[in-house]
Amino acid sequence: MGSQWGQDKTYFRAKHEGYRSRAAYKLMEIQTKFGIIRRDDNIVDLGAAPGSWLQIERTLTDARIIGIDLNPIAELEGIETIEGNINDPEVVALVKSQLDVVSIVLCDAAPKLSGHRCYDQARIMDLNQQELRFACKVLKPGGNFVVKSFQGTDFPEFYAECKKNFYAVKTCMTKSTRKGSTELYIVAKNFIGPVVP
Repeated sequence: MGSQWGQDKTYFRAKHEGYRSRAAYKLMEIQTKFGIIRRDDNIVDLGAAPGSWLQIERTLTDARIIGIDLNPIAELEGIETIEGNINDPEVVALVKSQLDVVSIVLCDAAPKLSGHRCYDQARIMDLNQQELRFACKVLKPGGNFVVKSFQGTDFPEFYAECKKNFYAVKTCMTKSTRKGSTELYIVAKNFIGPVVP
């Protein structure tokens, strides 16, 4: 936890308060600003390991939460997990079979960055597109989607894709994000319906 950012005060705060990573505070801030999660919302969390967002989600809803990741997620009380790829039709089918209604899809995942800006931006946008496609396959009309992205030349195109699928789309840069980072979150509310193929 925290190795990418170094052991700053947010890292130590997360460790002291029992969160699996500093990212917990990012979801808290997004929830405070946008009110994306309600007490009766079923949630699917993509790229959920190590699980800090799952920890926060459990405090925000009384409904079911499923975390999906390529890697195992250490057990958390009241959280269901799936080890698999979001592009796998079987994973999509499993989510649909376990949850009659999906109200929220969240994703704080990012590919490991190489330091080559153009290459990294392409990989980030590809992952974002995968996450959006997954959300469009499982979300109920009116559902919400939050995804981590990074500013770059291809970002406006992905932002426009989100606006095709949701009635209200905004960006958010959280206080817990490392200074100088181009990281930001897209907060997309009120799913229209599946437009992305």
